[in-house]
Amino acid sequence: MGLERLYVIVFVTKSISINMNIKIIISLIIGFSLLGFCVHAQHVVKLSSGKLSVEWQQGPSGYAIKSIRVLNSGGKKELKSPSGLYTFLFSKHRPDTTSMIDQLGARVAQFPGASYKYIINTWRQDLRPVPMNTAGVATQFFPSTAVKNRDNSITFTASTSRAIVMSTWSLDAAFPTDMLVEITLKAKEDGYYSFATPTLADISPENLQWGVIPGVFQGAYIESDLVRSYAYGHGIPDKPVIVRDRTTSTLSPIITTEAGISIAAIPAPGLARDPWSSTTNTHSDWKVGFSLMNRQSVLFPTCYYPVLGELDSYLHKNETKVFKFRYCIQSGDWFKLFEHVVNDIYRFDDFLKLKRAKQSLTSRMLAIDTYLHSDKTSQWRIEDFNNIKIGAQAYLGGVVGSDKDAMKNSDYGAMWMLAAIMSDSILLKTRLPYARNFKLAQQQITDGFFKGAAAGQYYLSKAKHFTEEWGNYVEPVALTYYIMADIGNILLFDSTDTTLRDRLRLGADKLLQWQHADGHWEVGYDRTTTKPVFTDLKDYRPTFYGLVIAYHVLGDKKYKEAAIKGANWFIKEAVNKGRFLGVCGDTRFVPDFATVQSAEALLSLYLMTKDKKYLNAAIQTSRFYTTSIYTHPMASTQKKLVNGVEKQDWEISQVGLSFEHGGAIGSANKRGPILLASHAGSFVRMFQYTGDSLFINMARAAALGRDAFVDSATSVASYYWDDMNKGAGPFPHHGWWQIGWLTDYLLSEIDLRSNGKIHFPAGFITPKVGPHKSYGFAPGKVFDEEANLVLPGDILHIGNALFDYFGARSVKGNTLYFLVLNNNDEDARQSVHVDIAAVQRYTGRTVEQMVMLDEKGHICGWVDEDGQMEAGFPKYGLRVVKIQLSDSK
Repeated sequence: MGLERLYVIVFVTKSISINMNIKIIISLIIGFSLLGFCVHAQHVVKLSSGKLSVEWQQGPSGYAIKSIRVLNSGGKKELKSPSGLYTFLFSKHRPDTTSMIDQLGARVAQFPGASYKYIINTWRQDLRPVPMNTAGVATQFFPSTAVKNRDNSITFTASTSRAIVMSTWSLDAAFPTDMLVEITLKAKEDGYYSFATPTLADISPENLQWGVIPGVFQGAYIESDLVRSYAYGHGIPDKPVIVRDRTTSTLSPIITTEAGISIAAIPAPGLARDPWSSTTNTHSDWKVGFSLMNRQSVLFPTCYYPVLGELDSYLHKNETKVFKFRYCIQSGDWFKLFEHVVNDIYRFDDFLKLKRAKQSLTSRMLAIDTYLHSDKTSQWRIEDFNNIKIGAQAYLGGVVGSDKDAMKNSDYGAMWMLAAIMSDSILLKTRLPYARNFKLAQQQITDGFFKGAAAGQYYLSKAKHFTEEWGNYVEPVALTYYIMADIGNILLFDSTDTTLRDRLRLGADKLLQWQHADGHWEVGYDRTTTKPVFTDLKDYRPTFYGLVIAYHVLGDKKYKEAAIKGANWFIKEAVNKGRFLGVCGDTRFVPDFATVQSAEALLSLYLMTKDKKYLNAAIQTSRFYTTSIYTHPMASTQKKLVNGVEKQDWEISQVGLSFEHGGAIGSANKRGPILLASHAGSFVRMFQYTGDSLFINMARAAALGRDAFVDSATSVASYYWDDMNKGAGPFPHHGWWQIGWLTDYLLSEIDLRSNGKIHFPAGFITPKVGPHKSYGFAPGKVFDEEANLVLPGDILHIGNALFDYFGARSVKGNTLYFLVLNNNDEDARQSVHVDIAAVQRYTGRTVEQMVMLDEKGHICGWVDEDGQMEAGFPKYGLRVVKIQLSDSK
């Protein structure tokens, strides 16, 4: 108050010399007026930690942010254009739900096209006034008062014509880069209300380094084409659209500035929708909205709660609503902050601590093998086509032109692998020959523009022709999938098949012919006119991988050079810009699991060339894919009723599951995530390269303890989350994909936990659903001994469903190994039983000695003569049962 008194004294002193009576009064009035101005100009409140400093200063409009500084060992960085503007939305009546699709131009109105029945309504709903952020009236203001509290928090208040708003800000003692905020709104009139998190700074497009709403869109630029940005996630929409929590995989819009400062707004755990709140599916409830812009289209991460017109947004006069959230402001890129949100705020790794299992993954694989043997359960069919018999499984999903007669084989690598490692005569005699014929029939070999290409994913047995999923077109990426990858995997098991080698070369040469000079391919060609289709899109998919396969199998240098050219274009246009395209035709190729498949394709190119730019691109692409995996809501042991059966919340949790496709229009909007975790093995490999625990935790979260989604009769998991445990349903071929990804995951974990001392060579990526690979075509090593993969099901008995195993037999034949994984999140003592009689039946030899080895190959225990042993297993640890056999039968 010293300065205030000085102003009074100065004005009083000056007035005495003029007129003691009148001038004193005038001077006092003027002095107190200036005193008021001085208080406004000088009153500053501040929050500060060793990492973050935020100052507010009172001005004519209220308390605005004066500065935001990020502090670290390298000095300090300051956010440009600080603001602090508050916004809430109000509507007297429930907002209009009529789509604005006809107001946004022909491009938006005509998308996606009449044939795309699965996404038309979702797209129209995305363009209603609330998600387009035009609904209601926006009230904007700065707080009028500020009080620094004894706990060093600051409370701001403001009164507007429609509401009284009070907010309390404090620093998080555990995370000094985070500010905790609690806003309370008291309504002055009845109506619908929605808070927006205040805009801390106005970020200009020029100052944008990266922006992302995980699961929806990302990029370093503002995209004016709403279809590209909003529907495909390529860049940031130039409108302040508000997206839903049902496909925002991690609840945190993030922006990184050119100065290297990353900012996120993060709602408190528990505010967003719970996909199964108690007894019913509530996946589509909308409780929190997310945007990378405020209402005025100024860039800044923004959350809205509750969503205007949605649950809990109606308030009567004098009712209050509280919104708790936090900001994180730190130095570094978006991924560093993203991991903070996932690991520290939503505590992703805690989910693993809750997991239990009723059936081991190994047991599931053995049961699925039985399911695949049955023509009835697996819906295996053999049809005549051009005088040969072709075999595949029924496909009862949507295919244009299908009359419930579509057929498909999903995972050729898994088919040949399972037959090999189990010496399965049923598969060898009744499946593989007809599946091979199917593959031969699937490639077009007559002269013309499409010679060498795939004729289509599906065979229609009534129409007797192959077709694509959703139109009369041919995609180069389909050639990579259904010719190069499938035939390549078969040739790994039988390199002497000259017919298939010729077919592989035919496909590779077509890829070369179709490749543009800069390295890219078209999305597709019209089958009738041969002209490019989907010209509004670029082929941001791993089409180049087909040439990687060709080089590995055929060895021609031209294929390697073309693969490198294709990958270089892909890195420049897709990876560096965060733009990816999917492979599901029924959703018009919105981004999907092809993103993580691209990561594995790039990793393969790194292993082929040893050029680290491909490794770096693979890691970056895998980081992008982590935003296709749910990290909310936080799982618990709360009891819920699912189709009449009691389950704990964690059992049906979406946490750790990936999208088929998310974003604004993908299938996850209605159906939730999928259980086909093809990325699990790839994420284990990424952990080996990066040491980043998020990858390994996400792999384990996807793979382990998912019994609630597994059909008890077949051990086949449902595809979509909302089906729970209905099994394969219309997709019986998914059993092969499940065999494939489970094997890839388990062998990748074995490689990781043994630090590479137990390793088996991997084949080529499976078509379409992700990056899992085939095994069993060549020996690997168990410590220092060459061995082949085997999977006998009646020898090793553990009795704990969180323990898995795979088998191997030395090339010499005199050693049988069981590679045992403890998939508990804690150390465990576990009994292991070896059925000695079963060993002798399986190998034809007698057992001489049985020991337990640790992950380094050192003896850590002995199995007694009855085949019994109890051993200690570290959490996520590995032990090896080594059974020494007689040298001869």
